[in-house]
Formats: sequence, C-alpha cells, structure tokens
Amino acid sequence: MLQHVRHAEIMRRVRLSGAAGVGDLARQLGVSASTIRRDLETLDRDGTLRRVRGGALVTLRDTTTDPHPGPGLGFGPDADVDRPFAEVVTANEQDKEAVAERAARLVRDGDVLLLDIGTTTVRLARRLRGRPVTVVTSSLAVLDVLRADPEVELLLLGGMVRRAYHSLVGVLTEQALGQINADRVFLGASGVRPDGRLVDTTLAEVPLKRAMIAAAGQVVLLADRHKFPGTGALRVCGPEDVDVIVTNPGADETTLAACAAAGAQVLLA
Repeated sequence: MLQHVRHAEIMRRVRLSGAAGVGDLARQLGVSASTIRRDLETLDRDGTLRRVRGGALVTLRDTTTDPHPGPGLGFGPDADVDRPFAEVVTANEQDKEAVAERAARLVRDGDVLLLDIGTTTVRLARRLRGRPVTVVTSSLAVLDVLRADPEVELLLLGGMVRRAYHSLVGVLTEQALGQINADRVFLGASGVRPDGRLVDTTLAEVPLKRAMIAAAGQVVLLADRHKFPGTGALRVCGPEDVDVIVTNPGADETTLAACAAAGAQVLLA
C-alpha cells in the first residue's frame, strides 16, 4: 500500500471512531506497528491528527469542519464541502444527461443494480422510474428520485450522513455492501488518469466504491468527457476492474485507449 493511501486510510479510521490504536491499525492495514508509528508521527507533524501514547486522536481542528484546513494530506474525508452537490449537479448537464440515457439502455428488467453517489447516477435513477428493477444505493439523492415509485424495489444502505453530497458513508455502509450481490454497479469517479486508473478526491467514498465493485457482476463507469483525463488524490481501481465505460464524444482518446486495452468496453453517448 502506497504511503499516501495508507495515510488516507488511517485518517478515515481515526475520524470514524475518534481514536485508533497502533496495533489495530497495523492489523487492519497489514503493515508493521513501527510503520504505523512513523505514519502517525508524520500526520501529527502535519497537524492532521494528534499522536498520543499507543495511537492517535482526532484533532480539534479537523478538515471536515474547518473551512481553512492547515497543511496535511491535501484532501479530507469530505472534499466536496467546498463544491456541494447542489452546485455540481448543474455542471456539464447535457453531457451527464447523455451518459445517463445511454447507461439506462444497459439495464434489463429484473436486474439488481448498485447506484453509486454522483450527479450522473441521479440522472440514471430518473430513467429507472417505472422499471421492475431492484436499486441498492448509498445516495440520498437517488432515494429522493425513486422513493415513491412502486415498481422499483429500493434498498438504502445504512451509514453516517455526508450532508454536502447527499450520501451515506462509513463502516456501516461498507458492512451492508458485504451482503449485496448485484448484477451491475453504476459507478462514479472524480476522473480517469491517462493510464486508465480511476481516481477520486473524497477519502470517505473510496472504500465504498471498492466495496461496490466487489459486490457487482459488472462494473459500469459513468463519466462525462470532462473526466478524461481527470485528477484525484486517491486510487479507486485499475482499468482492468472496469467492464464498461459510458462517456461522451470528445473524451481524451489516449485515456480511453488505455481503458480499452485493459479490457473495458467504451460506449459513447
């Protein structure tokens, strides 16, 4: 595990519980206790957490609530606080609508579908109204779209409410995903790197995306053309983990070629 990814995972676990011990972190991340101690010392120096004997505590000045976070990882568990859902939903609307429309044509009656968070998956949810399908989601925005539809069997994953992006996150959400066996997941991401890696900016969402990938028979990435190539501090998965990519004409051809070479089918909307 790369150091920056390990640091991100340490912060996620500390923030979820308020504290974490060296031994527990070492076992959970599969590294030595001395490695964890060095990580905690680095994060303490950065001001990201508070190093204490035997482990670490959440700092009083946490990036989840501080609008001007100090130096540290450069991303927190809620990187969308500064650009909340209500703002993101209006960006690149035509491209997102086209992606959602094309993705809806992949759905068959009777399918069990996992819908990730994101403004494009919400648009897909609207196209599922009246369809005899099962939708499993951690998105409160998807819940709002489908909650009154008698045809759609709707399962909402539990967890902690992440208000800025209308989603549920945390260990309860991850544990619930372990009970799911879906036909396909419609996944979102902050972007796709030139080598085809899926990346994201929000620490709290990355473990859920990975759990959704593990729970689905087919992985479908919904990403408008502006996300090719994209940026993000956290790796979600490699291109070999994605079965289908739905995007728009104009997406970076080199990035799409890397995805196709890894086995992904590219559908242009």
